[in-house]
Amino acid sequence: MGSRTKIIVLHMKEIIYTAIFAALGIILIVLLFIMFRPEAGSSASDTGRQYTPGIYTSSLTLNNTNLEVEVAVDETHITSIRFSNLDETVTAMFPLIQPAIEDIAEQVYETQSLDDISLPEDTPYTSQIILDAIREAVEKAAVK
Repeated sequence: MGSRTKIIVLHMKEIIYTAIFAALGIILIVLLFIMFRPEAGSSASDTGRQYTPGIYTSSLTLNNTNLEVEVAVDETHITSIRFSNLDETVTAMFPLIQPAIEDIAEQVYETQSLDDISLPEDTPYTSQIILDAIREAVEKAAVK
């Protein structure tokens, strides 16, 4: 009689483990569905950002050299961010300036926001100056 009880306990543990793993699997599937479902109201126009379409510039100074940051926007999106007058002497003096603006631009394209931009660790101060210039140009584009 004692050995029958042990067999039932072992089978009961297996049933309990199977039920727990099945429940965890169902919860995982539901969470994945919730996280990756397309939302109807997820476009940037729903966030209230409105721009006057065009190209807006802002200037910044690095080592007595004036650079123009050019930001192109349409009605609801930032479409392009670049330097308009970057020459070889500036890129020779500041070799990480072009990768810094490209990194910031990628993050802005993805989020369509200038908030919570992570600045590169190798050029935090230059990146902050670039981000401030981009912010100034975007403020010029904003519909008031």
